[in-house]
Amino acid sequence: MRSPVPRFRDVERQASGLEPAHCLPPCHERQNNMWFIRDACGIVCAIITWLLVVFAEVVVLFVMLIPSKSLTYSLLNGTLFNSLAFLALASHFRAMCTDPGAVPKGNATKEYIESLQLKPGQVVYKCPKCCSIKPDRAHHCSVCKRCIRKMDHHCPWVNNCVGENNQKYFVLFTMYIFLISLHSLVMVVFHFLYCFEDDWTKCSTFSPPATVILLILLCFEGLLFLIFTSVMFGTQIHSICTDETGIEQLKKEERRWAKKTKWMNMKAVFGHPFSIAWFSPFSTPDHGKADPYQALKS
Repeated sequence: MRSPVPRFRDVERQASGLEPAHCLPPCHERQNNMWFIRDACGIVCAIITWLLVVFAEVVVLFVMLIPSKSLTYSLLNGTLFNSLAFLALASHFRAMCTDPGAVPKGNATKEYIESLQLKPGQVVYKCPKCCSIKPDRAHHCSVCKRCIRKMDHHCPWVNNCVGENNQKYFVLFTMYIFLISLHSLVMVVFHFLYCFEDDWTKCSTFSPPATVILLILLCFEGLLFLIFTSVMFGTQIHSICTDETGIEQLKKEERRWAKKTKWMNMKAVFGHPFSIAWFSPFSTPDHGKADPYQALKS
């Protein structure tokens, strides 16, 4: 059969076109293995992300909170900031070390295609790069070297693709980074006002010049990440509500899947039903049991 979409490679051919040697060895996935992409750029970006959060933590604690005369102010802001920072780093770790929805590698063999028991008129597609059966809405990532289900984009800051299984953690990461950036900016403003009214030598454990430099750097970092994460968070929520990934929007692909309500799309990513677990990076959303292959109908 001929594929109706020319950008995919049809593998529903004669037996001669499906030699097992072309797709060996198949990749047998083990569910308990941790997912980690060995990409130098991504690893460096992920380390920088953690270091920036640690820098903000040091400035907030040792420049603004510990020298404060109000114990209540220090405890409340310290608890809030550290909680948000912990959730942000936990979300980053889950987004980085969770399989985004990789298609089993090297399974485009004659035996596997026959085991799918496809109905007449169904078409399967093979990715020529990773030699795997390509489900509907899957795209190949050149960095991960795998086809990813519902791939939105590859993000070097989490050293991973954002796909079907880890989109929740990526959204939580952007949300919590946005919140700690906003919180740190508010504290910087209040601390500047406090230091202007009081003696600069008493409002910080560092010298006045060092205090000013650290606060300016924190302000710059907070403002930069505030803008960046707010844009990313907004685009992700829009993609979830419209049930259209970033790649699908960019390529303006024809919609071939059922249209659902925005609330159903949100629950499909964050889990059923709505609960506080939506905001927890330690809660794995229940995506339901997907079909082994979502075949397109001709």
